[in-house]
Amino acid sequence: MIKNFRTCMSWGVALATATAVTVTVGATAGGPPNPLPTDPQTRLTAGQGKEPQTVPQSAERRRIATSVLNRDFKYTLTALRSQTDPLAASVRLQVFTFKNGAWSESDRALVGEADAWFWFPLTGHHTVCEFSTASTEPAPVVVSLLITPSIGCSPAENFQIENGQIIPG
Repeated sequence: MIKNFRTCMSWGVALATATAVTVTVGATAGGPPNPLPTDPQTRLTAGQGKEPQTVPQSAERRRIATSVLNRDFKYTLTALRSQTDPLAASVRLQVFTFKNGAWSESDRALVGEADAWFWFPLTGHHTVCEFSTASTEPAPVVVSLLITPSIGCSPAENFQIENGQIIPG
C-alpha cells in the first residue's frame, strides 16, 4: 500500500512538474497573453460561440477653444482622438447660433486633414496659437494650432462664416 502511495506521489509530482514546464515554456515563447475572463471584449455570451463580444467606442474629444460673439454666434474648436491611431487627432470647428433661448449647431468643418494632428500637443498647454473671430458678415475665423513644441504652430487656416455656414477660405 505504501509502495503504491509513493508511486502515485512521484507520478503526480512528475505531472505537476511537466505542467509547470509547459506553462513556463508557453509564457516565454512570446505572443499575446491569455485574455482575462472578465474582459468585456472577450467574454462569451449565449449564441456567440467563439466570436468575441465587441463594444463600439466613441471617440475621445476635448474642447480646446470657444469664442462667443454677442450671444448670436458661438465657435468651438474640438480635438477628436483618432480611433485608429492613439497618437493622432482631428480638429473640428463648429458654429452654433442662438435661437429660442438655446445654442444649436448650424455647421461644422475639419481644420486641416482628418487625423493629421497630434493628440497630446492638442490637449496640452498652449495649444491655440491663434483663434480669431469677428461678428461681421461674413465673419472671418482664423485658426492656428500647436503642431508640437519643437515644430511650433501650424500655418493659419482661414474660414468665413456666412449665415451660420462655414466657407473654407
